[in-house]
Amino acid sequence: MIQISESAQTHFRKLIEREAIPGLGVRLSAVNPGTPRADVRLEFTEPAELDGDEWAIDCKGFTLWLEADSVSALDGAEIDYEAMATGGQLQIRAPKIKGAVPGEAASLVERVRYLIEHEINPQLATHRGNVALQEVTADGIVVLRFGGGCHGCGMADVTLKNGIEKTLREKVPGVTGVRDATDHDSGAAPYIARGAS
Repeated sequence: MIQISESAQTHFRKLIEREAIPGLGVRLSAVNPGTPRADVRLEFTEPAELDGDEWAIDCKGFTLWLEADSVSALDGAEIDYEAMATGGQLQIRAPKIKGAVPGEAASLVERVRYLIEHEINPQLATHRGNVALQEVTADGIVVLRFGGGCHGCGMADVTLKNGIEKTLREKVPGVTGVRDATDHDSGAAPYIARGAS
């Protein structure tokens, strides 16, 4: 499950004792698990603030509460605290938080969705854009909708054919093509206006 070092427990215990609130503990949760934006949220919490479905991990002098929806993403996480001359540094390592690469047995949809979230959208984000998977047809055609700066962008066709389709066909066996289902005329803030390319 979760490993919390003696030094981290001592650090939390000191902070909790300073607050002097009965039952005060630490709640741990995953934010945006399974995506490149995944992160860990750690916060002090009182029993009245709990949802009731958290998992309790008894530590020396306090309870570490693990949000129920975050259990799989935080499985194997390690919390450590390193004391330094200038203070200290809390480290949380959660190797499963960004999700695992789907194996060969995963569906075509799962493999396409993973590549979009972990490779394609982070690249499109540099231009304030993104794509969302609408469907994968029975013959392997991936149908996408552009959003953000890509919605209405004059370079969307180039991005689709030379970037997204090339990447998906190379990295996801079974993808035969990519289609755009976006109404680009309704784009409100394109990265490059149509007709300007």
